[in-house]
Amino acid sequence: MLQEFKDFAMRGNVVDMAVGIIIGAAFSTIVKSLVDDVIMPPIGLLLGGVDFSNFFVTLKAGAETVGPYGSLEAAKAAGAVTLNYGQFVNHVISFLIVAWAVFMLIKAMNNLQRKKEEEPVTKAPTTRDCPECLSTIHVKARRCPQCTSEIAAA
Repeated sequence: MLQEFKDFAMRGNVVDMAVGIIIGAAFSTIVKSLVDDVIMPPIGLLLGGVDFSNFFVTLKAGAETVGPYGSLEAAKAAGAVTLNYGQFVNHVISFLIVAWAVFMLIKAMNNLQRKKEEEPVTKAPTTRDCPECLSTIHVKARRCPQCTSEIAAA
């Protein structure tokens, strides 16, 4: 059973999938940084200088400090139960960016595949028939190996 698992795990498609998952996780951190550090600050500025990730609703005040809380971190530190819709919007935007990037990658791969399928495959013939005995010989042959007759260059 261990040998079967090893054979399964070492197949090319499983290894490729593992590499894809690792690259996807790294790509996810880049997209998260793009959303949190590049896209959301200007949107927050347009909304009046508010940090978008700090949009939340307090469902239950904390035991240590009663609201209102200035930030999500302050609410969490006080032990408040919050509904973090600002972070949800950040995650939706992150998802849309990742989905768009994957869509563009798949679209590019499909275009390459389509072009490859459309290209006519014209291979030069590597064999020809001997005019004397009709056996198959190499194109560059000058003498037939079957009947030993001399053959004109093609």
